[in-house]
Amino acid sequence: MTNPSDRAPFKRRSLFKAAGLGAAGAAGLPVIAACSDIKSNSGSTQDSKGFDFLPTHEDWPLPVQPDLVGEPPHHPSAFTSYPTPVQAITDLPSGKGTYEITIPCWGTPPAQDDPYFAKCAEAWGGTTVKIRQGDGMTYGDTAVQWVKANEYGDGIQLFNYMTGSFANFQETVVNSFYDLTEIVQGDIAERWPLLAALPTDSWGQAVWSKDPSDPETAGIYAIPMTYSGGQGNGILARTDLLEAEGLAMPTTVEELLEVSRAWTTDSRWAFVGLDWFIGQWFGLGGVDGWNWDPDQKKMINNIEKPEFTELMEFRRTLWDEGLIHPDAPTGTLDAAAMQEAGQVMFTQDNLVRWNDYNLKVKNGQAEGAVAPLPPLAAKGRTPMVPLSAGIGGWTFLNKDLSKEQVEEILDVANWCAAPYGTTEYQLLQYGVEGEHFELDAAGNPTYIGAGPEVVQGPVNFKAFAQVDTFLTGDPDMVAARFEYNASIQQYVVEPPFQGIRIEAPAAAKAAGTTLWDQQSDIAYGRAELSSIPEMVETYFKNGGEEARKHYTDAYLAVYGDE
Repeated sequence: MTNPSDRAPFKRRSLFKAAGLGAAGAAGLPVIAACSDIKSNSGSTQDSKGFDFLPTHEDWPLPVQPDLVGEPPHHPSAFTSYPTPVQAITDLPSGKGTYEITIPCWGTPPAQDDPYFAKCAEAWGGTTVKIRQGDGMTYGDTAVQWVKANEYGDGIQLFNYMTGSFANFQETVVNSFYDLTEIVQGDIAERWPLLAALPTDSWGQAVWSKDPSDPETAGIYAIPMTYSGGQGNGILARTDLLEAEGLAMPTTVEELLEVSRAWTTDSRWAFVGLDWFIGQWFGLGGVDGWNWDPDQKKMINNIEKPEFTELMEFRRTLWDEGLIHPDAPTGTLDAAAMQEAGQVMFTQDNLVRWNDYNLKVKNGQAEGAVAPLPPLAAKGRTPMVPLSAGIGGWTFLNKDLSKEQVEEILDVANWCAAPYGTTEYQLLQYGVEGEHFELDAAGNPTYIGAGPEVVQGPVNFKAFAQVDTFLTGDPDMVAARFEYNASIQQYVVEPPFQGIRIEAPAAAKAAGTTLWDQQSDIAYGRAELSSIPEMVETYFKNGGEEARKHYTDAYLAVYGDE
């Protein structure tokens, strides 16, 4: 097998050409004609850089400058006060079409006759975009059936994590969705200046290929969501309750264990659950658990390392000592509500809740305070914070649309891409003034009336891309988050395969699901720690070795063997 040299730059329409990479190559299929469907369960590997057909990037000058300047994307800039918004798009298109886009919804779907939707349609030029909400809890699975039956309307929004529900998402994309390449390649700034200002890397992450071994089959198949970075999830602690007990914020895993023991009683617990976030505390990272070992010149999975056993011993200790709520294995507990009630000290959560909790306190709806734990490590290791900049997902358009219809939807996406400090953003994010929000005494937008249920909570049009993202909102929280982001930069590590999208073979996905269930069995006392070797053997026997070859071939094609 011929591999490019270590860290060789990607050339024109560069893709992996090594045998075994990508669905078609791995299956030994011939090069596929552009109109043909492809079928395979062998996984795929797709580069997201080096294409010559992406939109030409053209900066869009921000109408207002942030108050705190960071180093995006992992340390975004911030606004500590709300600026007077400026209109971003003054030359509006005249849209007359009506479209339906399927999106996920958590909670009760908002009424489509709310003034919010009519005002948005008017503001972006008249195009009607009806929202079809799907239950966010089951969205990934049901989306598979919608796409298969072509019953998702004119477009569908999918977040990254939802794509694992598809047997082979790469094949789904090229078989089911509109190839936007001819429409959005090159200079698009005249009609879509905000879409042209999206980072080139975000458009690159919307590229798929009918045959990843043939660069001429690559194309842009989606509108990318907002490009961002930084730490999205963390462990939130009730800092007021720690102080009340004379306990300090933990700075190591060992200190966390001691604080958890000191806090837990018969009626309160340190944790409701602790699983997906904490591998990094034990030096475990990588992509899907895979890392290249330069000494062995081999792709190694985290479960093969002694640090994995340390991780499982830690999780089992939490359970055996009663530091986790006894009903945690049911998966039915509301960790956030229990933390708010003072029944739980630590929760693993999206850091958005840090802001939400402390705002509830300011509004008199809750007591106390939460803050994230600093980066932790066990046994004297240096903490690591694995971060990868990228997009959260995509909006895919139906391949049955005409070119003119696609262009009209792109007009809407361009409007929705307006960033903080614009009138477009204000309407999209806060709704109609006096109906959904009002300005408080400090001049900041505050949701009122139906605002939280119609505008703030649901996904709606906000899932289209934005040119840039900032820390915004309550000034105290903005400053705290900005400072926190600055404090973790020294520990940031980028995962392997940066700029590469890898979809594991179907057998590896199934083996990974079984592996996760077996880890839970050990963590919750349903299996013994002594079963780890058998668990590892089962994983590699039932799909893990196939995954190792897949990730090895991808790594060698990108970096060589050094």
